[in-house]
Amino acid sequence: MSKEHRLGDKRSTTEKGPEPSLNDRGCSRKVSELRGALYRKAKKEPKFRFYALYDRIYRRDVLEAAWNRVASNGGGAGVDGVRISDIKSQANGVTTLLDELHLELKEKRYKPKAVRRVMIPKASGGERPLGIPTVRDRVAQMAATLILEPIFEADFMDTSYGFRPGRNAHQALRAARGHIMSGRREVLDADLKGFFDTIPHEKLMKVLEMRITDRSVLSLILKWLRTPIKEHDDQGDRQLRKPEEGTPQGGVISPLLSNAYLHWLDKLFMEPSGPGGWANGRIVRYADDFQVFAYRLTRQIKAWITDFVERRMGLSNNVEKTQLSQVIPGGDALDLLGYRTEWVRSNGPNGKPWLATKPVPRSMQRFRDRVRSFTGRNRGAVQIDRLCAGQNRYLVGWVGYFGEFHRGR
Repeated sequence: MSKEHRLGDKRSTTEKGPEPSLNDRGCSRKVSELRGALYRKAKKEPKFRFYALYDRIYRRDVLEAAWNRVASNGGGAGVDGVRISDIKSQANGVTTLLDELHLELKEKRYKPKAVRRVMIPKASGGERPLGIPTVRDRVAQMAATLILEPIFEADFMDTSYGFRPGRNAHQALRAARGHIMSGRREVLDADLKGFFDTIPHEKLMKVLEMRITDRSVLSLILKWLRTPIKEHDDQGDRQLRKPEEGTPQGGVISPLLSNAYLHWLDKLFMEPSGPGGWANGRIVRYADDFQVFAYRLTRQIKAWITDFVERRMGLSNNVEKTQLSQVIPGGDALDLLGYRTEWVRSNGPNGKPWLATKPVPRSMQRFRDRVRSFTGRNRGAVQIDRLCAGQNRYLVGWVGYFGEFHRGR
């Protein structure tokens, strides 16, 4: 048996534990070892294409780890109306679900159900679509993610921060601040128009095939991409639509697929032939939201980005939201991930400018509105201990995110 086929058994995993960059929450020791082995193999051989992965996805311990994550993440019911709590409340409900899913995947009888689409409000105004697969399909997608994530994580660059284990928004903000402090103060704030809904399936599959040759795995992913979407039209009637492009926001595997696709933007940007080479530029990406920092030549970089995104990736730039700015003393501010970074002057007649990072005004306004809502007149019947507990939970969460860059910390 070849070394590649032995990935995951004791001979190939006991010499070293899982990589610290992987989040193995909810995984057994054997699943963690398998993920670590896949990561090390992919890291050691960047051009290796994995051809024996499907049987790992339907492994019983992998499905159990997938259930643990899905159950802890919560989420609503899919088109079948089944919630996580419904499965837990049934006698042997979890065991039955995992046994059936194991057999369906093993015997290649698995077919995903339609995705329930709902519209949720955006923090910046308007609405965005959210696709909710059934709990059963979320478990299957999570099992695939547990196996595929280590392989692609080995390739991903330090320039991307969104929806990755061990990475977060604060790290992206610190990277942006670091680039500005280094003198790269011309900033291109880019935005992709309807990214998750417009990823070309054919191009995405070609990207995945650069690392995965297991046809059963690729076929499984294609099933999820082509799963019909159930939504309401303007008259409130339900319609079933089969997508020809995109990967639904809300799908468990969607963040990994989107990062795998946009990884090539990060990689080619930093090549000597890209803006990272000829302009000494830097890129900070959080999912489909990215910023470019440079000493100069940002207009040329913008042209490169536009050509790459539209011609090579088949996506569209949101012209209205893509803008050039200069983050210099007395210049523009950079709004990123709910924070505003700008140069301000210290108090006093000879105060020197310093780079401040604080919540954007709309975040502050939402905070004030939410705090007022806890003590509004319509809350008079709520017990004081419950009211205080709810408000304290909100305050702790808000400070945990927006207190990160307080000058005194």
